[in-house]
Amino acid sequence: MTQLTVRNEKYEDIKNDIKKFHVELLHLQFVDLEGILKHVTITIDQLEDALKGKIMFDGSSIQGFSPINESDLYLMPDIDTFSVIPWSIEEGYAEGRLLCSVLNPDSTPYEGDPRNVLKKTVEKAAGLGYSISIGPELEFFLFSADSEGNPTSTPQDNGGYFEPAHDLGEKVRLEIYRTLKAMGFKIEASHHEVAMGQHEINFKFMDALISADNATTYKWVVKNIAKQFNLHASFMPKPVQSINGSGMHVNISLFREEQNIFYDKADPCGLSDSAYYFINGLMTHLESLTAITNPTVNSYKRLVPGYEAPCYMAWSTSNRSTLIRIPSSRGAGTRIEARHPDPSANPYLAYSVIAEAGIEGIRMKQMPIDPVNEDIFNMSNEERKSLKINNLPDNLESAIKLLEGNSLAKDKLGDHVFREFIALKKVEWEEYRNTVHDWELKRYQLKY
Repeated sequence: MTQLTVRNEKYEDIKNDIKKFHVELLHLQFVDLEGILKHVTITIDQLEDALKGKIMFDGSSIQGFSPINESDLYLMPDIDTFSVIPWSIEEGYAEGRLLCSVLNPDSTPYEGDPRNVLKKTVEKAAGLGYSISIGPELEFFLFSADSEGNPTSTPQDNGGYFEPAHDLGEKVRLEIYRTLKAMGFKIEASHHEVAMGQHEINFKFMDALISADNATTYKWVVKNIAKQFNLHASFMPKPVQSINGSGMHVNISLFREEQNIFYDKADPCGLSDSAYYFINGLMTHLESLTAITNPTVNSYKRLVPGYEAPCYMAWSTSNRSTLIRIPSSRGAGTRIEARHPDPSANPYLAYSVIAEAGIEGIRMKQMPIDPVNEDIFNMSNEERKSLKINNLPDNLESAIKLLEGNSLAKDKLGDHVFREFIALKKVEWEEYRNTVHDWELKRYQLKY
C-alpha cells in the first residue's frame, strides 16, 4: 500500500489526545451509497497501519460496493477528521474515530465510494480555480421511545418555531451542541423548528468535503445523544402526516482566491454573472437529479404544497416558496440555497451533483428565467403554467426515470455509482409498490 504522508503537527495532536483520554479503540468510518455510516473498529496499536491505508474490509458486504469476486477494499483515513468520541470517555478509557475514503488494492480511489465522488468534484473545481463552500441545514425529529427502546410515531414535544421551550428536547439539543463542539464543530445556531418535535442545529460554512463529513457526523451524533435520553432522532423526510417534514437546505458559494465569485455590488441584486449562470445550471438539471437529493419513497411525501417544502421549479432573491433562494447576505456571504434536498440524501452525492450542475451552468454561460417573487403555493395551476413553473417529480419512480436520462449525472457520479444507485432505488420502489399499506387496509378492507 502507498505510504501516507502525515502532517507532523496533526499527528502529534492525535497522539496527545490518545494519551490524554486513554483511547483504546478506533472506529474507521465510511458511508455506503445511501450515506449510511459504517465502521471497522481496531485497537489503537494499529493506528500506524490504519494511517498507511492497510486496514482491509469486505466490499461485497456493503450496499452497492464490490462484487464478491472483487471484494477486497481498503480504508484510507482522513487525519483531519480524528476526534475522541465524547460519550465514550470514562475514567481511564475512551474511543476515537476517523472518517475514511475507500481505496482499491492498488491504492487508487475506489469509484464506488461516495466520498471519492465528492473529492473528485472538489478537485475538478479546483482545476477551474474554484473552491466550493457549503453550509447545510439538516432538520430532524425527536420521537418518544417505548418501554423496549423502539421509536414511536409520537413527537417528543408540542413546541413551535423558535419557541424557547424548557423541556427534554431543549436538553437534548444542548447536549448535542456540547458534543459537536467537543468534536471540533463550529455551531452557529440551534432552535426548535416549525413542526412538533422538530429541531435544527446549524454549523458553519466549510469546504464541500468537510461539510459532507460534518453532515455525516452530525446525524451520527444526534442519534446517539437522543438514545441517551430514551428518545429516537429521525432524519426521515416526512415521518408524521399533516405536519411539516424535514429538509436539508444546501447553501453553496464558489470562491476564487478567497473572493466570493457570486457577488457583484454593481448588480441590482448584488449577484454576479457567475451566480446567474450557476442558478441556471441548477434550474436546468435539478429536476432530473432529484433522485439523488431526495432519494427515498418518503421524500416525495414531503415535497407537496402546504408544508413549506419547495416542490416547484423557480428561483428568487427572497421568496421561500421557490426551490432556489438567494439569502439576503452579500459580499463574502453571498450564497445560493437549494431548498428541496432532504436529510435522507447521501450528503457526498447530493453536494457533488448540486455543485456540478451549477458549475456546468457557469460553463454554458446562460441566464436563468426570471425570478418569481410571488407566493407560488397560493397560485393557481394556470398562473404557475403561465410563469413556466414546473413541478419536481412527485414520486421516486418518476425521479429515477429522469435520473437515468441525465448525462451530467452519469458523467459526474461515474458509471459505478450511477448504475448501482439507480438499481438500488428501483428495488426500493418495487418493494414499496408491492407492499399493502395500512392506508389501503383501512380504506378498502371493509368497503369491499
